[in-house]
Amino acid sequence: MSKTLIKSLSDKRAELWEKAKTHLDTVERSGDGLTGEAETTWAAMNKELSEYDARIKELVEVERRNDEAEKVRAEFAGLRPAGHAGDGTSDEGRSDADILRAIGNGEMRGHTFEAGERRDLTAGTATDGKELVPTSFRAQLYEHLVSTSAIRRAGATVLTTESGEPLQIPKTTSYSAAAIVAEAGPIGESDPQFGQVTLGAFKYAFIVDASSELLTDSAIDLVPFLARQGGRALGLGSSAHFVNGDGSDKPQGIVGASTTGKTGATSVAGAFTADDLIDLYYSVIEPYRVNAAWLMRDATLAAARKLKGSDNNYLWQPGLQAGEPSTLLGRPAYSDPNVPAVATSAKSVIFGDPSAYFIRDVSGVRVERSDHARWDNDLVSFRFILRTDGDLVDTTGAVKAFAGGAS
Repeated sequence: MSKTLIKSLSDKRAELWEKAKTHLDTVERSGDGLTGEAETTWAAMNKELSEYDARIKELVEVERRNDEAEKVRAEFAGLRPAGHAGDGTSDEGRSDADILRAIGNGEMRGHTFEAGERRDLTAGTATDGKELVPTSFRAQLYEHLVSTSAIRRAGATVLTTESGEPLQIPKTTSYSAAAIVAEAGPIGESDPQFGQVTLGAFKYAFIVDASSELLTDSAIDLVPFLARQGGRALGLGSSAHFVNGDGSDKPQGIVGASTTGKTGATSVAGAFTADDLIDLYYSVIEPYRVNAAWLMRDATLAAARKLKGSDNNYLWQPGLQAGEPSTLLGRPAYSDPNVPAVATSAKSVIFGDPSAYFIRDVSGVRVERSDHARWDNDLVSFRFILRTDGDLVDTTGAVKAFAGGAS
């Protein structure tokens, strides 16, 4: 059902984009400019396009979760879950939701599956008061975390370490260059230049309270509820700094770490043209353009949708397949509200290879439960903790920014 609806919405989005292009072409031929009723019509179309994008993205995530659930059910069908010794509860045949609910209401203190890769998501054991959570829950948690972080979705390099000691990453600042030498002549040295990035472990934390009624109500699927709440909270909090953090007691964001590849014209309030974006595209050296992506906020992406190249074709194109991002000059475009808005001197558009941005996660996400924090309200608290950091590790031209011109 979801796949059919995704296909239908994708077709409607493509049809709407054709109408939007026709509208913009008509306005251009009239010479009146995008004002008045024409501007109102375009704004409505652009809003509807964004709504289609959001709806398709949501349905693709639902489809992925359904596929993951089917895979997990198939995998666990031939496994025998093992309850913790001494807890007096057999969890054989229970679903992840039942297990998580049993942990939440105190029937179980923890859970371990007899399968190599299916490890419980926690730092600690049931004996120290930290309750364990099944790995399929972990998969859903990370799915929501990634879905709310454009930099992770775009393809940032993610390193997972067991401990949180400072992690030293070599930072390339320039490359070696070969030169022609005469026969039997001396060969000169050309050493690459390296700096160093230190990735720490900033703690992002979030607490969600669940009522005892919610935990005991078998009609409520507790796994996606907690995964959505925790994953989105951690994703939104950390992503804001991965994009626009200043590196002071927080991750260094890709905006601040990127160098300017193109500066816009003066006296246009930071606006960009099609030529500006093309120049920004080619300011990134060729090897990095192969996997490059765009990053900007929704309003900036809406402005980019109106632009045409010298061949009279629009620079922006909707994704051809359901779930694929739309493209700008043939490269995927991601939206993130933390990228600065178009303004004088603002870095409002980022373009480059997202894998040059490194994210360091420490031991994944820790999930713990407390029965006592909200005892007076008959609530059980679930605490989510993510220790992470991020920085751009290649400043040779991997990622560039468009900066608005002076006023």
